[in-house]
Amino acid sequence: MRAAQAALDIARLEVRKAQAAKGPTLDAVAQYQWARAPGQTPPFPYVRNQTASIGVQFNLPLYTGGALDNRIKEAVALEDKARNDVEGALRAVSQATRAAFFGVQSGLGQVRALEAAEASSQSALEANQLGYQVGVRINIDVLNAQSQLFETKARLAKARYDVLVGSLRLRQAAGVLKTEDLQPLNALLQPR
Repeated sequence: MRAAQAALDIARLEVRKAQAAKGPTLDAVAQYQWARAPGQTPPFPYVRNQTASIGVQFNLPLYTGGALDNRIKEAVALEDKARNDVEGALRAVSQATRAAFFGVQSGLGQVRALEAAEASSQSALEANQLGYQVGVRINIDVLNAQSQLFETKARLAKARYDVLVGSLRLRQAAGVLKTEDLQPLNALLQPR
């Protein structure tokens, strides 16, 4: 957004610059010349000539063949483009922020559901282990319950990871992401 706004400000200044080129200009002019030529008399083999001038020059463009008008039209068109770019950037940021927010909300709901599923899978595993010990269940039932529990734990870990990444994306889209926001993530990724 800031880059697009800066481009719009520059485009506005370019329009003013192009419009100012149609008006008269007043310039300060300074010139200095130094020349040396062969002389005619024997004691002075060279003649030196020095000329200096300082003045003010006034320019009033009477007719420029449409070049200035075309530059003004081009600058105005570029300003319109920059204005549209600002609007497009605003929409893109708004859409990205909204999508990141809903992604985080959805991820949090999925984490809660998977935490409940993990507790349920843990209870099912304990029930199957107890049933195996008393002879009501067979070994494959316990193995299936263990497989279900570990699959649920893996999905829960992935959902938690997605919530963390989604919250970082939300902060980035909102323009408030700082390096301090990464410290808790780094702490979670350290080996235990």
